[in-house]
Amino acid sequence: MSTEATRTTQHVVGMIDEVPEGEGREFTAGGRRIAVFRPRGGAPAAVDAACPHRQGPLADGLLGTGTVVCPLHNRRFALDTGECDMPGQCAVAVYPVQVDDEGLIVVTVPCP
Repeated sequence: MSTEATRTTQHVVGMIDEVPEGEGREFTAGGRRIAVFRPRGGAPAAVDAACPHRQGPLADGLLGTGTVVCPLHNRRFALDTGECDMPGQCAVAVYPVQVDDEGLIVVTVPCP
């Protein structure tokens, strides 16, 4: 059994002011397209930027309570787990994200 930990890197992708409350924006971190969301009254969240179904732009999706809805085919993904609400459908990756004291968005992604 392997106990090797996954190595990660942190990337500053932008300023939190670039993401209006209740919306998402797409950024690149470590060569990955990431959608960063700023829920109203909640902590930011980050997931893969493309829906696995038809590559819909999740950053343009509707933000709900803890979810984002793909703008192309209405698949809903949980922002905390990446799971899809449709049984048997692919999930999206979720990335740790934080905002530092200067308002910089910092996303942690696995090393290639």
